[in-house]
Amino acid sequence: MSKSLKLGPKRSKGRAVSVSGMLFLATAPILLLSACGGSDSSSSPATVAATCDNSLTSLKLGAGTSITLARQFKAGDDLNLNGTPSGTTAANDVCMVKLLVGPGNPGPASAPSTSSGIHIEVWLPTKANWGGRIHVLGGGGFDGSSAIGALDQIGSTQAASIAATEGAVSAVADGGHVAANPGVGDWAMNPDGSVNTTLWTDFASRALHQMALQSRALTNAFYLQQPKHAYFDGCSNGGREANSEAQNNPDDYDGILAGSAAMNWAKFSTNAMYPQVVMQRDLGGVPLTSQQLGIVSSAAVSACDGTLTGRHDGFISDPASCRYDPTQDKTVLCTSSGGTNATSACVTTVQAQAINKMWYGQTADGSVPSPALDNGFNEQLSANQLWFGVTRGTQLDTSPFGTGLASSAAGVPLPQGIDLDQLALNLQNPRISSPSFINATGNGTNGWLSLTYQDLANASAQGDALQAAFGHVDTNNTDLSGFKARNGKLLAYHGLADQLITTQGTTNYYVNVVNRIGGLAATQAFYKYYEVPGMGHCGGIGTVNGVTGVSPAANPPLPATNQLYNVLTAWVEQGNAPDTIVVKNSDASISRPLCAYPSKLKYNGGDTGSAASYSCASS
Repeated sequence: MSKSLKLGPKRSKGRAVSVSGMLFLATAPILLLSACGGSDSSSSPATVAATCDNSLTSLKLGAGTSITLARQFKAGDDLNLNGTPSGTTAANDVCMVKLLVGPGNPGPASAPSTSSGIHIEVWLPTKANWGGRIHVLGGGGFDGSSAIGALDQIGSTQAASIAATEGAVSAVADGGHVAANPGVGDWAMNPDGSVNTTLWTDFASRALHQMALQSRALTNAFYLQQPKHAYFDGCSNGGREANSEAQNNPDDYDGILAGSAAMNWAKFSTNAMYPQVVMQRDLGGVPLTSQQLGIVSSAAVSACDGTLTGRHDGFISDPASCRYDPTQDKTVLCTSSGGTNATSACVTTVQAQAINKMWYGQTADGSVPSPALDNGFNEQLSANQLWFGVTRGTQLDTSPFGTGLASSAAGVPLPQGIDLDQLALNLQNPRISSPSFINATGNGTNGWLSLTYQDLANASAQGDALQAAFGHVDTNNTDLSGFKARNGKLLAYHGLADQLITTQGTTNYYVNVVNRIGGLAATQAFYKYYEVPGMGHCGGIGTVNGVTGVSPAANPPLPATNQLYNVLTAWVEQGNAPDTIVVKNSDASISRPLCAYPSKLKYNGGDTGSAASYSCASS
C-alpha cells in the first residue's frame, strides 16, 4: 500500500502562468497515484492547459481514476452544483473538481450495493488566496452520496466554504457507495445477502486514503508546489475516519482532529440498540415516554452537578463520580412503587431500573449492578459489560438528528437507523432491520423486536468476528508508532453528554494507546485527548436541564467554531503543544479549562464562572 504521493520518476521543471484566468501547467508533472489495493500507473509527460472547467477531465491520474466535472465559482456565487440554492455563497473564487476512483462494485442497477466507485470533491482556492494548507473533512453516518450523477453534491457546503474563506484546499468523499441518506446501510450487503467486502473496504479506509492522494495531486497540479501542511478534520464517523488515517496511512496528514469517534464500530452500534432492547424485554415493548426519560435524567443532573464547585452548574462535570440511582429516588418513583411522584412522568421501579441499564451499557443477560458499586463509567469494561452506556443526564430521546437511543413516538420505537442496520449486517440478516433496508433476499421487517439479550450479545460477537470482511471498520488499532514517527499530531475530543456514541469508547482507546506507546508522556507528545462536559454528539448541548428550581438551565462552556482546529494547527505549525483549552458558554457567563486526559478539572475557589478559579490535576 502506498503511503505517500509520488510525482513521477523525475519531476520536470515547469512554471505556472496565469492568462485571463487560465492556468497553464508548463511541462506538467507526471501524477503517480497509488490506489490502496490497486495498481500504479502513469501518463506520459504532456503540456496541459487547463481552466477550471471540464477541460480538466483530460488530466491523467492513476489507473481507474478520472475527473468527471470541474466548475468555477466566483465570489458571491451560491455554492451548489445542481442549481438548487444551498444558501451558502462563495466568499472568494473557488474551483471544484469532482473525481471518480474505481473500480467500485458492479451489479444490478437497482441494488444498493452497486457502485461506480469512490466519489471525491476537491475545492481549491485561487493561487493568490491559497495559504499552503490542505484541510479535508470526514463524513458522517455511513457516508454515501444520494446519487452518482455528476451534479450530485457530496455532503454539505462546508468543504467549499473552507476553500473560499480559510484559503485551504478542502475535500470530501462519499465512502464509495450510494445511500439514500447517511443512516441507511443496505449498500454493505450484496444481493445474495453476503457481506460486500469491496465496499466495506472502500468505506472503512480506502476512500480516505484516496481523498488524501487526490487532494495532494490536484494541489500540486494547480499550484505547482507541495502543500506546507495537510489536516484531516472529522467527527462521528469522521472521527473514526480520522483515527483510521492515523493508524493506516500515517503519512497522509500532519495534523488530525478526531471528534466523537465512531471507533469499535460494530460493537458500539450494537450497544446503541441496547436501550431499545431493554424496553422490549423489561417493559413489555412499551417504550418510556420523553417525559419519563426527562424527569429521571433531570434528577440525575441535579444530584451530580454540584460535585465540582459545591454549587449547581446545570450539567455534570465528572460522570465518574455520579452514582445517582432512580430506583432509590422517591421524587421520580410513582406512588405505586413507594414514591411520591403522582404525575404522568413518574416511573415504576422496573422502569427506573431499565434506565440504570441504559446508563450502564450492554450486558449479555440484561443485568446491571447497583450504581453505588459500579456506575459503568470506567476506562476499561467491567466484567459483565459488553460495551459502555451513555452518561447520566444525557438526553436519551433526542440527538442532533432528532431521535436518540431510547426514542419512540406514540408508543412506537424509533431506534437509530444506522445502529439498526449495523445490527442486521452483523447478523447478516436484512429482516432484522426496518423496511428501509433493501435487499434481494428480503427487505427489513423489524425483526429486531424479538431479539433477546443473548441474541444482542451474539450480534456483538458476530460483528467482532466479521471485522476482516467489514474492512476492519472498528478502527481501534492502538499502534500509532508510524504517525508518531512522522511527527504527526492527533487531537481528540468527545462530549461527556454524547447522545449517540458513548464517551468511554474514546477514553478506552486513548488509555490503551498510552499503555502500548510507552506511557502518558510519550503519548501526549503527539496525541492529546479532551473530554467536554455537557457537550453532545460532535457539539452543542447534549445534557438535559436539571430539576427546575434546583439547577439552572443547561448552558455548559463548549469549544467555539474552529477553536480546536486552530489549537491543532498551532501545535503542528508553531510547536505550541496544547495543555488546557479554555472554553466559554453561549453568553460568556462561564469559562472553564478543558483538561488533557487523564487530568481532571479542580476548583480552587473564587468565581465559579471564571477559568482562573480552576486548574487541571492528575487523577
